[in-house]
Amino acid sequence: MAEVLSQSEIDALLSALSSGEITPEEVPKDEDKQKVKLYDFRSPQKFSKDHLRTLEMIHDNYARIISNYLTAQVRSNIKVKIESVEQITYEEFIHSISNPTILTVFKMPPLNGSILFETNPQFVFQTTDILLGGTGQGQYKLREFTDIDKNIIRQVNSGLISNLKLAWDDVLEVTPEIESLETNPALNQTMAPTEPVALITFSVEMGRSSSFINICIPYLSLEKVLDKLVVQYWFQENDGDVLMESRKRMRDRLNIVEVSLTTILGSTHLPVEDFLKLSDGDVIPLSNKITSPVELMIEDRVYYYAKPGVLGKYKGIQILDKTDKEVVNYE
Repeated sequence: MAEVLSQSEIDALLSALSSGEITPEEVPKDEDKQKVKLYDFRSPQKFSKDHLRTLEMIHDNYARIISNYLTAQVRSNIKVKIESVEQITYEEFIHSISNPTILTVFKMPPLNGSILFETNPQFVFQTTDILLGGTGQGQYKLREFTDIDKNIIRQVNSGLISNLKLAWDDVLEVTPEIESLETNPALNQTMAPTEPVALITFSVEMGRSSSFINICIPYLSLEKVLDKLVVQYWFQENDGDVLMESRKRMRDRLNIVEVSLTTILGSTHLPVEDFLKLSDGDVIPLSNKITSPVELMIEDRVYYYAKPGVLGKYKGIQILDKTDKEVVNYE
């Protein structure tokens, strides 16, 4: 139905036309307001923006985790950064990667089905070169992988995939398990060509060169846990437990911190002549009265008022009140 204008809106429009502020061509038409969005039924969008956003959050954390892992493995500074998270079909993923490549097939219960972890030849050859004592700075020609290449990269990928457990820990408790390793992606028939997948792409900076790592997660693997990939649900479900756990950890960490407590009983002014004449047993009157509270300082800052006294055979103080330090500073 077309939008009905009020009389005041009609008068304002006629006034603008007569004054020349707008021309008839500039008057918005109904068809201008109706924008048609194309939809490809051959490639349905199974993942919502919330799902992809949550996957990006999870694997952004994963990128930092494996940066530290790879740095420790190759004894060199490695930077891993998430580049994109998008939905494509499995066929598009297979055609987008090189042949040969290292394609590690693994499961991650409670997710269903198989997930693919792809490391391109540049990453494989460079990592293998460094682990075998090289510099990792050479030019690598595309060739078939040897058994030595595959055994070395299988160990590296095993560590990379196991770190997914840490990245997913806040959303879901998963257990990655490697199934197989393949070098020809065209022969991998783990899912239908039109199956929607979430493709997470990482860039890996190693020395002066850059390579890529891809994780391909089928929609069928995530179908049963899609509700946990909505950010609002994620935080609502875990908010109470996470808050209590974080508070407990904070208390435990704070309990081992040592701080200095200082109390000044009072002050006085003495001439230098009287100071030089002081001896054992002399009494020095202070500015504070016995009944007056003293200030208790934590790391040279006053936080409490206290009362000095004796506890058994020890001298001590009893806290009376806070100084409300924040209000004093605000004023």
